[in-house]
Amino acid sequence: MGDHPRQLERINWHPSPQHPPDLMQWPFAIPAVAQLIQEGGLEIPPGVTFLLGENGSGKSTLVEALAAIYPRRGFETPFADKLGPGESEEDSPLRWHLRARVHRRASPAGFFLRAEAMHGYLARIDGDPRQAGAWGGEQLSTRSHGESFLAVLRHRFGEVGVYFMDEPEAALSFRSCLALMALLDEMRAEGSQVIVATHSPLLAALPGAALLELGEWGIRAAAYDDLDLVRSWRMFLDGPEAYLRHLLAE
Repeated sequence: MGDHPRQLERINWHPSPQHPPDLMQWPFAIPAVAQLIQEGGLEIPPGVTFLLGENGSGKSTLVEALAAIYPRRGFETPFADKLGPGESEEDSPLRWHLRARVHRRASPAGFFLRAEAMHGYLARIDGDPRQAGAWGGEQLSTRSHGESFLAVLRHRFGEVGVYFMDEPEAALSFRSCLALMALLDEMRAEGSQVIVATHSPLLAALPGAALLELGEWGIRAAAYDDLDLVRSWRMFLDGPEAYLRHLLAE
């Protein structure tokens, strides 16, 4: 990382009096979120951080809230939408109760790559001729899901900043995931921070990345070989028949 600042230093719990949180209800009762509340926030590591865990463990809830509160605004023309899909009516209210502590020289660059919302976002980009210069003149929504994701990575992840991804592997092949891993490593070396919610053991293998495992215990730092995700995939690949005989009818 050299002398690069840690752009996003910490997320602080800061309940809003306008939207009083019910700590017994979703999303505040999710163990990972409850731990964040109890500890008053969450330190954000430098470089690349992976949020890992089962469905419902809070990965997407956290990454969407972090993306909503980091002051991303980009560098260039006001006509170009360079920040990624915005908030959704389905988003949790967690973002109302968090505050970002950023470095005094934090970059305004960043992007939220949100798999479930990218098609609509790219269609809006293609429908606005003012956007063409910022996206290389490409028609993004006419490509395959994976190709459009790769185009986003090529055009929007070049500036040092703070980037957020929610299950980027959803659209990517094995080789494309390897290309994403190489990009993440390059971004880290240049001074960017990237926070990724993922189910991919391939991406989580990135050397030097911080691995935060979410589950009924809350949030814990984990080594790669100790991740439930990695152990489960290894067991399945070593003997898929042992799993399948219990799942499939004779």
